[in-house]
Parts: sequence; structure tokens; C-alpha cells
Amino acid sequence: MSTVISNPDKRMSEIAEKVENGQRLTLEDGLFLYESDDLLTIGQLANKVNLRMNGKKVYFIENMSLYFTNVCEAHCAFCHYRRDEGEEGAYTLTPEQMVEYVGKHYQPSMREFHITGGHNPNVPFSYYVDCIKALKQHYPDVTIKAHTAAEIEFFSRISGLTYKEVLQTLVDAGLSTLTGGGAEILSERYRQKMGVGKATTDQWLEVQRVAHSIGLRTHATMLYGSIETLTERLQHMIYLRELQDETNGFMVFIPNAVQPASVSAGIKRRVAAFDDLKTIAISRLMVDNIPHIKAYFINLGTQLTQIALSFGASDAHGTIVQERISHSAGALSPEGLTRDELIWLIKGAGRIPVERDTFYNEIQVYA
Repeated sequence: MSTVISNPDKRMSEIAEKVENGQRLTLEDGLFLYESDDLLTIGQLANKVNLRMNGKKVYFIENMSLYFTNVCEAHCAFCHYRRDEGEEGAYTLTPEQMVEYVGKHYQPSMREFHITGGHNPNVPFSYYVDCIKALKQHYPDVTIKAHTAAEIEFFSRISGLTYKEVLQTLVDAGLSTLTGGGAEILSERYRQKMGVGKATTDQWLEVQRVAHSIGLRTHATMLYGSIETLTERLQHMIYLRELQDETNGFMVFIPNAVQPASVSAGIKRRVAAFDDLKTIAISRLMVDNIPHIKAYFINLGTQLTQIALSFGASDAHGTIVQERISHSAGALSPEGLTRDELIWLIKGAGRIPVERDTFYNEIQVYA
């Protein structure tokens, strides 16, 4: 969709005035911003909103990414991580194996386990519950951030339990929050075209709604840069904004660029840095009621992440230790960063690093 603007400077001024006055932007405003090549003005507007909300603080956490299984019933076109049962490279860790893996990498300063994985239909729901129980038993002080809304829908199907019952069972086992994935692009055209064999748009949103209703504060992502239209990206943001108006349960929005199939993929197979920065900025402007926008260094790379901190982002994610999903495709970034490296990255962008817990409570400010 292309919009003809007779006076683009006047249109940008009108949007700037809305931002200045704290007025909500429309889908049409978002389209204008996406179609504009005035990246610096868009970034300045997003930076203004972020400074208003978060000041110069940029948050990070000491965390570890964990993956119970890469066996998955879905065959999403963008995913290079999944395997079929019995395929070379397929794995499903037992709870004991997961605890053993964590023990090799655990540091006492670690505050969060970030857990995602495949929709493995060859194990029962109780397997996932037992994995969380084992981690919580061995590491009671570490917050467990586990499973996407799409995984919750999958668990509901294989167990016969409602979303609320699935979530409450996981909470009782030790779960504290959901990860943001599985959303991809909240458009049924996109999901059908990309073979997203998991939760529909309505199901993903409903799981989040139920999670918020039982007191969970959660995360939300968007996977952009493939076949989606700009309108679909913006509608995705608006869906989240509308649900946040209703529940106030989202803590952060994470726009992630899709990765190519291989690290050797040429630049034509990668999302342009111009689009990355514009999407971070427009996310901050459109999703006006979620406190934080995350610049995910795994997908952006460390240097573009630094720049994104002046384009509306207020979170640089965490230490991770060993990321696998994006790196099973063509991510060129490090698999993880140390606390000192994250502090350096944030200070190098002229911002104030703040170590946080999962819920954005401040642990230490590195002024």
C-alpha cells in the first residue's frame, strides 16, 4: 500500500505534534512513517517518547537461554531450528539433562532462565511441567520465563486443559512469565502463507489475555522482514496496543528481524539496517502503552543495537550464554555477551546501564 502525500513536511509536522502532545498515532500515521525516508526525524520522535518514559536508562539482565527440545510439529517457513523426531540433530532433553546443562554454565548472579523450544507432540504436557519443576527445585531463586503463547495453545491441545488450567499448572510448577515468541506476524494471511502451523492470531492474543488475567506479566515479539506488508506490521502493533489497553500485562515489545537460512547468506537476504532502525522507532511511537522496546542484539548485531538505543529502545536484553534459534539460521551476532560487555555497549551509546530482574525492578545502576 502506497500513500500519496501532497505535503510530506506538513504531515510529518502533524505527527510530531501528536507525539509532543502524547496523542495516539493511527495506522495511517504509521504507514506514512514507514514510507518516509526521513529516518532521523522518525528516530528523534521515538527517542523523545522513550526519554519521556524511561529517561536515559537502558535495561539488561543476567540470564541464560534454555531449549528443552527442537522437535516440532510445526513447519514454519522461517524456522531453521526445528527438527522431526528421529531426524539428525533432533533432541529432547530430560529434566535431569537440562539441570546438568545449567550446572555447567550457571553463575550465582544469574536471575532468569529464558526457555523456548519446539512443539514436540511425542512427549506429554507433564514432560514440560516436570522440566520446570526440576529447574525450580535446583535453582529456586532464578525466575523462570518459559514458553510462548503458541506453546501454551499447543499444551492445551495435547492435554485437553484450558489455557487457564495449562498456565496455572505451569505457574504451580515454578513459571513466572511467558516469553514473547510465537506471534511472528499477527495476520492470518501471513500465517497461512508462511506455514505457521501453530496458534492463530486470535489464539495467541487470547492466551496472553488469560495469562494477564491470572497475574502474569508477559512479553510480546514481532518477526518482520519477510512477506508481511507494512499494514500487517502496524496492525500487529495495534493488536498489542489494544490488548495492553485492556490488561496492562505486557512489559516489553521485541521487534525481531527474520534471519536468512545461513551465515553465508548475502546482504540481499538480510533485513536492511535502515528498516531495522525504522521499525524500532515506529514500534516505540505506535505501541505507546508498553513500557519498553527491546533492541535484541542477537538479531540486530551489537553495533546497530547501540544506535537503536537512540531510536526508541530501552532494553538490550541479557547475557543469554548460548542462543540457538537465530544462530541455527544466519545470525552473525555473538551467541551471548557478558555483563561487562553489555555495560560497555550501553555506555558506548551514551546511555545509563541498569541491571534488572525479569520484571524491570532495578538491581544496580551503572552510572
